[in-house]
Amino acid sequence: MNVLMPTSQPSAEPVITTRPILVVDDDRKIVALVRAYLEREGFTVITAYDGREALRQARAADPALIVLDLMLPEIDGFEVMRLLRADSDVPVLMLTARSSLPERIIGLEKGADDYLPKPFSPAELVVRVKAVLRRVNQPATATVETATATTLTQNDLNIDTERYEVRRGDELIPLTPVEFKLLVTLVAADGRALTRDQLLDAVYGSDDGDVLDRTIDVHVGRLREKLGDDAERPRYVMTVRGVGYRAAPPLEEA
Repeated sequence: MNVLMPTSQPSAEPVITTRPILVVDDDRKIVALVRAYLEREGFTVITAYDGREALRQARAADPALIVLDLMLPEIDGFEVMRLLRADSDVPVLMLTARSSLPERIIGLEKGADDYLPKPFSPAELVVRVKAVLRRVNQPATATVETATATTLTQNDLNIDTERYEVRRGDELIPLTPVEFKLLVTLVAADGRALTRDQLLDAVYGSDDGDVLDRTIDVHVGRLREKLGDDAERPRYVMTVRGVGYRAAPPLEEA
């Protein structure tokens, strides 16, 4: 069983959500341990032991977050994430082998919001679950100090920071919470270039130190794909070589 056994006390923090957490792993001992730690913190937990059951539970129970192992019977975790992202922006914390960097990159590309390498501490998993839920529930305007308006515009995009919606005319563009906060952070920076570290801090928070350097690049790629943006002729997100990214200028100035 790929779990480290720390000693820890229950947190005094209030529960962040009343919706259930879905824990998916084919190792029943891992599931039982993670469930015990989450329930001790006040979360409601539902479980699945294969990819097919995970999809059924996700669609039936509307979980606040999914803890998802990648190596699953029936349907593997990568395919589960791909199918989930077709119609859901539920946050996903994936579990993956410590030595497999490509797995982490692919998982992020397919829509995971965070990852935890195996073997893992169940206490750390609880901390990461709370961090992801805080990011989801935190008002998007808090990612950058200048984002005080409830509606932002980026060329033909209208960004509603209260409803967590991005629209192009009447078209609603579905973004994950991480992608949404990334877009808001860039637009709110008012044309300033932001480094990858600044974007990581805005999207993940300064307490999430174990984040891949390429994470922001992966999220920017996914954001561009959903917005129909061209990296060579960007309308929304520009690459600043050697620095990071910034919002593209208004079309008449481009």
